[in-house]
Amino acid sequence: MVAPSGDQFEIAAAEYRAVVTECGATLRLLEHGGRPLVRGFAEDETATAARGQLLVPWPNRIRDGAYTFGGEDLQLGLTEPELSNASHGLVRWAAWTPEEHATSSVSLSYRLMAQSGYPWTLDLHVLFDLSADGLTVTQTATNLSDRPAPYASGAHPYLSAGPGPVDGWELSLPASLRLLSDERQIPVGEEDVTGTVYDFRVARPVRDTVLDHAFGDLARDADGIATTQVRDPETGQGATLWVDRHHPWLMVFSADKGWETPRTALAVEPMTAPPDAFRSGRDLVTLAPAGEPGDEVSVSWGIRTVE
Repeated sequence: MVAPSGDQFEIAAAEYRAVVTECGATLRLLEHGGRPLVRGFAEDETATAARGQLLVPWPNRIRDGAYTFGGEDLQLGLTEPELSNASHGLVRWAAWTPEEHATSSVSLSYRLMAQSGYPWTLDLHVLFDLSADGLTVTQTATNLSDRPAPYASGAHPYLSAGPGPVDGWELSLPASLRLLSDERQIPVGEEDVTGTVYDFRVARPVRDTVLDHAFGDLARDADGIATTQVRDPETGQGATLWVDRHHPWLMVFSADKGWETPRTALAVEPMTAPPDAFRSGRDLVTLAPAGEPGDEVSVSWGIRTVE
């Protein structure tokens, strides 16, 4: 019998333990000292609400699944039919192949073949590595096609600071810009968060704020790292997510919809481009043709416990 998420790859180091699945190269579990840092799912379940999945070759949504690239009009399948969007890429449910599985790391790969709506072939690779600094995830894409390819990547971890609800958790989010979206969750504008309920640049409780927004203009340290943290002030426990300079966007979702118990986790999703980037072109990566400079891109993000 095979688990719904396929083979399970467990890694451990310095009190951290993680499980990555064959299906979607998904982060099913991450804990420190036995305490969950993400709200994952059981081995006999599937990744509902995109829990822990990788979002490639685009994160979030494409309106109508339709876009133009290189002078060609293209149409993707509508994987969010209720909103008529193409959602979260093409590899969430694919069977990834393990390349190397060591005590503290595992790497997997997948060849995304050219198909209707995305006529480019990419080699995809992801490395999950645990150390005393927590989990580091490195996602790489290589264009194997003879022409430029549009590309963006993301991931969908749900951070946990305890049993919830998130209302009592403190959120620190280094973003000064919020995208405004329509009823289909497609960007229609943007605003400075100053003076709004969405300004979490100084840590404060989430309270009853409903979050389902893309945030940008991230403050970074000298190494280009932007850091988000959720923390339960009663216990001092929580989780920290960091992104490298290739991630100018974070989607933050308070898990109000699609959960058996709403608001018990907070998704903080690294994104190299905002929603609908295949149409807008905003921060979209163009991979060069195979064998040419720029035919590959590699990005990193990670999660660690609150110290």
